[in-house]
This record gives sequence, C-alpha cells and structure tokens, in this order.
Amino acid sequence: MILDALDRHGSFATAAESLYKTPAALSYMIQKLESDLDIVLLDRSGHRAKFTDTGRLMLEKGRQLLSAARDLEKQAQQLSAGWERELAIALDASFPFSALLPLIAEFYAQNPQTRLNFSHHTLAGSWEELTHHGADIILGAINEPPTSAEWSWQTLGALDNIFVVAPAHPLAQAKEPLTNKQLSQHRAIVIRDSARYCHPLNSNLLDEQPQIGVDDFASKVELLCAGLGCGFLPRHIARPWLEKGSLVEKSVACWREKDITYMAWRSGNDGLAQRWWREALLRGDLLSQLYR
Repeated sequence: MILDALDRHGSFATAAESLYKTPAALSYMIQKLESDLDIVLLDRSGHRAKFTDTGRLMLEKGRQLLSAARDLEKQAQQLSAGWERELAIALDASFPFSALLPLIAEFYAQNPQTRLNFSHHTLAGSWEELTHHGADIILGAINEPPTSAEWSWQTLGALDNIFVVAPAHPLAQAKEPLTNKQLSQHRAIVIRDSARYCHPLNSNLLDEQPQIGVDDFASKVELLCAGLGCGFLPRHIARPWLEKGSLVEKSVACWREKDITYMAWRSGNDGLAQRWWREALLRGDLLSQLYR
C-alpha cells in the first residue's frame, strides 16, 4: 500500500497524506523495508525519488497481491452469504448454448465470484452427469428422470423433432408420408449416447437400417446437408438450414414420439447460484422458443 500510494500520488507529501501519515514516517517505513529486504526500492539521487527496477517490480507484485487479497475477501463474503464457489451445469446437445449467453452475463453482473462450468452431453449422458459425475444442474435432458430423493426435476416441454433430408437426397422427392420401409432403405445419421454407465437410450433406428453415428448435432447437420443420410432434428436446430434451403422437411407415416425434456438439480444443494439459475431459466420466453 505504501509503494502504491507513492506511485499514484508522485510525492512523499501527498502519499503520506493519503495514508494519514507524516512524510517522515512514510520515508522511515520505506527505508526500513529496504533494510529488512536488503534491496533498494527508490533512487534518491535526483530532486524527486524514483523507483528503481527492483522497486518497480515490488510495486507491481504488491499490487497483484493486494488485488488477490481483495478478491479472496469478496469470495469469502459471497460464500458466507450462500453463493457457491463453483456451479456445474450440464447441457443436452439439443440445448443451444448461445441461448444462455445473456443469462451468463446477467449472472456475473450480480455474482462474479462463482465459477460456472458447462459441459455438453447426449441422450442418457445428461442424466449420468447428474447421477454419477456431480453436475449441479442439467438442462434439456430427455427420457424419464431417475427416481431418487437426491434429485429434483421439472418438465421444460417437448422437443419438436422433424424428419429432414438434403434437397438432392432420394427421399426429398418421394411421396409423403414416407413409410418405414422407405426409411429403412436409406442411411440414418444418429447421435450416439454419451453415457458410459447408464443404459443407453434408443436412437429410434429401424431394423436393419444402416447408420452413421456422430457425437453432436453440428456433425449430424453437416452429414444431412451433404446428402449422406437422413434423420430427425429438433426444429430449432433445423430451422436455419430449412430457411436456407439446405434441408427439406418430410412427413413420415410412423412419426417419432416427442422427446419430453427436463431440468434437474441436486436436492441437497440449495445454494444461491443454483437457485438463481433455476429461476432465471424458467422466466421469460427462452424455453417457449425451444419446446412445445
């Protein structure tokens, strides 16, 4: 604080005044620090004392330590008030991360001390993050939630899944609705389940239907747009490609069941950060834009 005050104010007199000390007392404290550390902090050869290279280094490092101490104090206050140090949020691959950006900015404007950790998963993998890997909240998970008092959950809505192909794909010009026999003759692009311990979810493949498996919707969309297969996409993911004409929607005779989606969280964690996110996600029209 002494070196910082001297650098900011430029003279012993004003620096001492800002610290409620006399110039002589301030000079003595710096000399004692130099003596104790066996270093020279100030070059006193000119009209006004200037920092030596060592003194400048001590000043910058000292400022870093002061900043770290203030951050630690703020974190301690936040933890004492009930804000978690970290919050792990797992997203199903169908949940658009971009939709969370305004909420992330809003959250950090109120509580910059909590570290947010996001991860992305598919099918049963989202539930596995909650039950096996310590996620605090999961968003957009599909299929029935696990039955346990350890977790609480809330229905978000249903994914509107539509069947799409590229305009050049053989099914693009086929008469609708497409039958299972027609679909089974063409390669399906499917999202693999990221779960390693839970029972994997069914990808709605027909018997003997050839397939290409991918880990994310971005890869699936690329394959679909290239005409290398067919498959279902959530409407909000397919929309920009439908509008550009890169994909076309086709009705099918045996419609895929809607995927009910959930938000779930650890019942034992009632921290302020988790609560903030649960409430923020349920307000406004974010979910209504994604689910029915």
